[in-house]
This record gives sequence, C-alpha cells and structure tokens, in this order.
Amino acid sequence: MKEQYYLISQLPDISVSGEKSALPITEKYFKDLCLRFVGNKEASIIENLSLEPPKKEVKTGSSFLDAWYNHERCLRYALAQIRAQKLKKDIGPIPVSCTADIIQAARTAVGMDSPLSAEQFLYEYRLSVLSNLQPLDIFSIDAVYAYGIKLLLVQRMKMFNREKGTDSYHKIYDTILGETI
Repeated sequence: MKEQYYLISQLPDISVSGEKSALPITEKYFKDLCLRFVGNKEASIIENLSLEPPKKEVKTGSSFLDAWYNHERCLRYALAQIRAQKLKKDIGPIPVSCTADIIQAARTAVGMDSPLSAEQFLYEYRLSVLSNLQPLDIFSIDAVYAYGIKLLLVQRMKMFNREKGTDSYHKIYDTILGETI
C-alpha cells in the first residue's frame, strides 16, 4: 500500500484543455511507472486497460473496472441500437443493465449534427461517469485504474483535429461522388 501512495503522488493532472499541448504523461510511461509499484495481478490489469470493454462481461478483479466496463458496454450497445434503428435494422433488445441515462446520452450523441460534437459530448459524459464511479480512496488500486482510463480518454480526444477531419471528410465525400481519383 505504501508503494501506491508513492505511485499516485507521481501522476500529473491530465485534461484535454490546450489541444496543441502534449499530455504531461504518456500511456507507456504510465504503465511502466505502475509496473514498478504494483503486484503481478494489478500489473496485468493495468497492461490490459482499454476504452473498449470486452463484448461479454468478464470479471477483472476490480469492482471499479467491472462497473466502468459494464457502463461503457451499455453505452456502446445503446449507440449501436439507435444507429441501427435509424437504418431500420434490428439488433435485439436493450440489455437490462442499460439505464435511462445511458440511453439518453446515446440519443443525444446520435442526434448531433457534427461527429466531432458528438465525440466531445460523449467524452464529457464518460468523464462524468468516471468521476461518479471513481473510488473515494484516492490511494487505492482502483484510483490507479481510474487514472489510466482517464488518460486513455484524454489521449483519444487529443487525437481529434477539426481541420484534418474536415479534409478527410471532403476526400471521402468526393471519392464517393467520383469527383476525384
């Protein structure tokens, strides 16, 4: 436990603000740092942290991560179902664990005009969920996992670039219309 205090105290604050600025910590550095201070079981979990939850529920050994992955799985399912409904397709019933707030967040995101706006909305929603699920003990191993998930979320959002996205969209659109080769 003493090692976790030292580990947590070394982790810098991370946020998306300052799109052009680099994150104060990389995913690789985070994982390498963690591996020096945690046991083999925790190290394995940290190595496998992902924004994409397993399709089937798998116990991770962490109640925080299990709750996070369940919530993310439900959000992704709700997004898929709403998109499928727009295409008049059926992908099956909504899982029981999908709460009304998850479905509403998915509806809001799908209804947005801009894909970037939808991603920003989902980022804020996920941060809110992460904050609600985060353990009260900031020096617990679950707090380390929560930091890792937040790092992955922020890192993902920093990859979005409005100009490159617009250019890519126009190239794809022009290719579909056959205006460019």
